[in-house]
Amino acid sequence: MLEKFRNKLMRELCDQAVRYAPMERKLEQLSRAERLLTEVVHQRTYPYQYVCYRITGFRPDTHAEDMIVGEDLEHDLSLFIAMLSDAVPAVPIEQMPEPVLNLEQVRKRLRVSARTLGLLREHGLVCRKVIARGRQRAVVRQSVFDHYLQQHGKPTVETLRLGQIEPGERERILRWARRMAQVAPHRAEEIFRRLARRFNRRVQAIRVLIRAHDEAHPDQAIFPGLHGPLDEHAKRAIYTSYTQGISIDRLAKAYHRTRTTILRVLNEQRARALLAKPIDYIPSPEFEDPKREAEILAPMPGAEEYEAARARMRRNVPRDLPPELASLYQVPLLNPEQERHLFRQMNYLKYKAARLAERIDPAKPKAADLDQLENLLKQAQAVREMLITANMRLVASIAKKYAERLGHPGAFFELFSDGNVSLIRAVEKFDYMRGNKFSTYATWAIRKNFTRSIPAEQIHHDRFITGLEEMFETAEDTRSDEFEQVTQANRARESIIKLLDCLEERERRIIQLRIGLGEARGMTLEEVGRELGITKERVRQLEARGMNKLRALLEQEHIET
Repeated sequence: MLEKFRNKLMRELCDQAVRYAPMERKLEQLSRAERLLTEVVHQRTYPYQYVCYRITGFRPDTHAEDMIVGEDLEHDLSLFIAMLSDAVPAVPIEQMPEPVLNLEQVRKRLRVSARTLGLLREHGLVCRKVIARGRQRAVVRQSVFDHYLQQHGKPTVETLRLGQIEPGERERILRWARRMAQVAPHRAEEIFRRLARRFNRRVQAIRVLIRAHDEAHPDQAIFPGLHGPLDEHAKRAIYTSYTQGISIDRLAKAYHRTRTTILRVLNEQRARALLAKPIDYIPSPEFEDPKREAEILAPMPGAEEYEAARARMRRNVPRDLPPELASLYQVPLLNPEQERHLFRQMNYLKYKAARLAERIDPAKPKAADLDQLENLLKQAQAVREMLITANMRLVASIAKKYAERLGHPGAFFELFSDGNVSLIRAVEKFDYMRGNKFSTYATWAIRKNFTRSIPAEQIHHDRFITGLEEMFETAEDTRSDEFEQVTQANRARESIIKLLDCLEERERRIIQLRIGLGEARGMTLEEVGRELGITKERVRQLEARGMNKLRALLEQEHIET
């Protein structure tokens, strides 16, 4: 058992409770001390008056300046509870204020032997005596067990035996470790293994011994920064490395952490990335009925006929179509019943994802919950893409009419790209329960957007495209030497690079890849999509948006390129 109190006032408080308190008060103080134990944090400092009040309900007038370090308070509270528990009779297990674990359940949860469990009790795992099935048993309150794991982690025989290492041997281990660290400061794991062989100890025992020394004496740490908590920069670096294909074992070795720690960091960063994105959906009363789930998630009506029609359309794509429009002839139109089914399914999947996200604790996420959340979002995204591609012909027909109104065919693809953005927004906002056709809602949204954007496009057209006579009358002599051409090209290139910094990161990267800025050649839409992990259509939309921003900046800064 824990040897003795570290704080004199806590020892006196325990003596008073054991010797003079009535039996009912002892039981009450025992429960209050256990509750306080589950709240102690090692790094904090606690006033003695507060501790006394939490245990006895009485706040003394004296000792106002006395403070207790959290680690010492945890030690003394464990000893207080053990001594007070010996002074009271065992209570029926039914009278315990919360669920408890018997010692066999504790041993199985920690996956340790009975001997290790005995060492745990000697090192501060607090037990209570209860009467269960007519016999006296030792149990651990669930909250006390959870707090012990949170503060100390999963124990091992090696960690518990550290206290049994003789002081002389401990000093020799630390002295050898310091010498070896001076020669190879970045090869901690190899040093641990060599010390373990030299002193006939387990590697984990050597690692924990040095960690305990470094944490207790940070100014004399053998491996500074090795055993401290990972900062946010390190956690992001671990997550980025893992997404790029670095294995968990390699990350654990590189950061001198266990696989469990690396997995916990990955889950935290993954949860942070997933929960940072808002999940918007159109609610419906039928989503609350579990009996409707099978119906909602079933394949859409006429799914087989739809896929057969898609296969026929892929074979019969006109050869003279531009690549940007060829995909329009590969997806059949949806009938009203199919359309309603897909919109309901997409919003239901988002509803389930949003409800699941509310239950996930970002600090302690479960991998199974994160997998389920990602799967729901992927399914919703697949349905969303299907609705978008099935309605892109509508965008093309509206963009064609407005391009003819502008009077120059080159505006079609810009309007088509801008219209696709409106289509995507319409898919997100459409309320299928009102009974309207989606094409009606989408047409209104696209035309409304064109009404705002076309006047600016017309101004740009009138400003930069003039009549042939005026062009020839005001044309400059373009003949120049090679040096002047190179200088102008470099100046224009520098202006473009400067303006690219004003764009969003993904827009900037897409334009760089498309025009070959810094690359050997420009990349196709499909190649850029594979590079960034998005669809070809999304690449086209982001490129158009970025080019529009660049054009506006060029006009604003009066830059000629």
